[in-house]
Amino acid sequence: MFESTGGVDLSMKPPILEVQNIRVRYSGLPVIQKLSMEVHQGETVCVVGSNGAGKSTLLRAIMGTRKVFGGKILFKGEEIHRLGTEAIVRRGIVYVPEEKMLFGPLSVKENLVLGAYIVEDRERVLKNLETVYTLFPRLRERADQPVSTLSGGEQQMVAIGRGLMSNPEILMLDEPSLGLAPILVDEVLDTVRELKREGMTILLVEQNVREALGLANRAYLLQTGRIVSQGTGEELLDSDLFRTAFLGI
Repeated sequence: MFESTGGVDLSMKPPILEVQNIRVRYSGLPVIQKLSMEVHQGETVCVVGSNGAGKSTLLRAIMGTRKVFGGKILFKGEEIHRLGTEAIVRRGIVYVPEEKMLFGPLSVKENLVLGAYIVEDRERVLKNLETVYTLFPRLRERADQPVSTLSGGEQQMVAIGRGLMSNPEILMLDEPSLGLAPILVDEVLDTVRELKREGMTILLVEQNVREALGLANRAYLLQTGRIVSQGTGEELLDSDLFRTAFLGI
């Protein structure tokens, strides 16, 4: 389903997603201030920061649900920051919010198929569904159950699976392990690792910072709406700024 990067140096490819000096406000107050970042095809990029740093706002701005008051967002060289959310999805960007936004009375399968609403080829929908079931065998077992009867971890699997149903070129995950038991956190992050191995391009916001940085190709540290540090996951883990922000050292 996904194109493997085959060990290619990702930094040598042009970025598939570029965020250039964007500013975002809530009720007139600045939340993101002249923020720039990029994601290359096949990368897993992690955005970390304390609560209120602007991580989720960044993803919503990319998705078109938060207005950008300055700067640009480009996908494959095309400016998308003035497009509506549906147009952005059709270009290949999918956002899995922390709220999951599932339809509780509908079955697992029905929720998953809703994620393929932009896919016109029926055979492709069925193939995508099989791919999701292979990635999440538990969902195959519960295909006919209402989503409201599932555990929190299983619902997160549905949310991620639904995002994969539209063949995204970038999958943006917002706190996928939020509120889950530790064993389920490991399961969700293992899924992210598997998607990475398969070549999926991922932009990840995650509260389990050490684990997230451990699987990221590159990472950005946000403080009060600004990027204050960037590098590989290992570089951020070893940085003084990270130690100060998360460990109090």
